[in-house]
Amino acid sequence: MPRAEKLTIADICEDLGINRSTFYDWRAKGRAPKCMKLPNGDLRVRRADYDRWLASLEDAA
Repeated sequence: MPRAEKLTIADICEDLGINRSTFYDWRAKGRAPKCMKLPNGDLRVRRADYDRWLASLEDAA
């Protein structure tokens, strides 16, 4: 069974065309996709969580 793909913050920022600071601002306000913090402090986002988050934005529009 393949492991779920995990995206970096850089991957997400590139996909959305935003700056890292924008992502972290959204995260502080609770508007970013669900993140996991790795032991080294880096953040990752599961592809499924990212896709669900994007879909929820479509519903809100």
